[in-house]
Amino acid sequence: MQKYFHSVRLDEEKCKGCTNCIKHCPTEAIRVRKGKARIIEERCIDCGECIRVCPNQAKLAITDGLEKLGDYKYTIALPAPSFYGQFKPEIPPEVVLGGLLTLGFDAVFEVPVAAEAVSWAIREYLKGVHPRPLISSACPAVIRLMQVRFHSLLEHIIPIESPMEIAGRLARQKACREHGLSPGEVGIFFITPCPAKVTAVKQPFSGKSNVDGAISMSLIYGEILRRLETPSSPRLNPLASGLGIGWGRTGGENEAIKTGSLLAVDGIHSVISVLEEIERGGLTDIDYLEAQACTGGCIGGPLVPQNPFVARVRMRNLVKAYSHPEETVTFPRDTAYYRLDAPILPRPALKLAGDVQLALTRLEEAEKIHRELPGLDCGSCGSPSCRALAEDIVQGYAQRSYCIFELRERLQLLAAEMVELAQKQPPAMGREWKQGKEGNGES
Repeated sequence: MQKYFHSVRLDEEKCKGCTNCIKHCPTEAIRVRKGKARIIEERCIDCGECIRVCPNQAKLAITDGLEKLGDYKYTIALPAPSFYGQFKPEIPPEVVLGGLLTLGFDAVFEVPVAAEAVSWAIREYLKGVHPRPLISSACPAVIRLMQVRFHSLLEHIIPIESPMEIAGRLARQKACREHGLSPGEVGIFFITPCPAKVTAVKQPFSGKSNVDGAISMSLIYGEILRRLETPSSPRLNPLASGLGIGWGRTGGENEAIKTGSLLAVDGIHSVISVLEEIERGGLTDIDYLEAQACTGGCIGGPLVPQNPFVARVRMRNLVKAYSHPEETVTFPRDTAYYRLDAPILPRPALKLAGDVQLALTRLEEAEKIHRELPGLDCGSCGSPSCRALAEDIVQGYAQRSYCIFELRERLQLLAAEMVELAQKQPPAMGREWKQGKEGNGES
């Protein structure tokens, strides 16, 4: 079985087995066994929903630290578009970008600049004849969701790299060209709002990532604010326009594309509803679907320090302030530069067995068990739903007694049977045996 890297991890010491996480996971990748949550690696898409809902902070995201900068001769920070919206209006982007240099980076390359380039590549691709709707490849959590649950829709994913990957490619080429460095001497680090981006760096969909590491926004946010208090903190004039910055919020990608019939959906469970509609043959009148796992877009990521509603207002103001009537950045105009290296393949995460015949047999068994279960989807069994419990049972991962309603019913039947047995007398034990017991003082 393929080994998967995951940024989302579990701290067992903090886990209380409360079952909140299993009810919110979009791929049913979590079970509670022996009082602790367990993550099924092949199902997990690193969306971070469990991080949001865990009241005990038992779920966490593993990201790179600033100490990794020492592994490279020349380091470049890639701030995500959503990073701009984390700071108050009195801290403009040029101060924020300069603040990244104080952390030890040698240069900064704005991901919004790459987002503008990717917007152009998408517009060019939409001119061709392709399955409709085409689906954005920008959100890695959505792509992994489709790999796990929506195999038939993988051909709808637009074969264009994400702005993060294009930014990494452009930044490395620029550094090598201007400073005479080899590609291996340059370290590219994405400032990430979510764990899914970390996983996309560590285990990309195809080939090798153009990014060497991912650092949490929350990790460096406080340090940047502290360093900005010094009067001598550097400044970097932003090159990106409002179109690129807008990619950090829901609808910003579509606003930058500006062509065709476009639809934007955010929130992982809303994304699932839309993908199910497409799977049923709907939404063929839509040319392009912008789908983001986090509510509000990347500004609502699990690793952002600011309230997403506050960040949304700030992003809207930044988009207006940095709007330009014409493109202000130069980028490669060859569509091949932006294409994915290989097709995105499905994950066999939901199979009941590797053998087809055995899988069909188990499916029939699971259907039968599911019909017999109460159908309350309470999660008390440690599985997210009665259906999931039935599948766990046929795969040998659970027992029917895990269902507290079935267990209670079996105990009631057993108790009634014990009472009935206690009232019965074996035929060999007649009247004399009973009198003998009474004579001995037994009752």
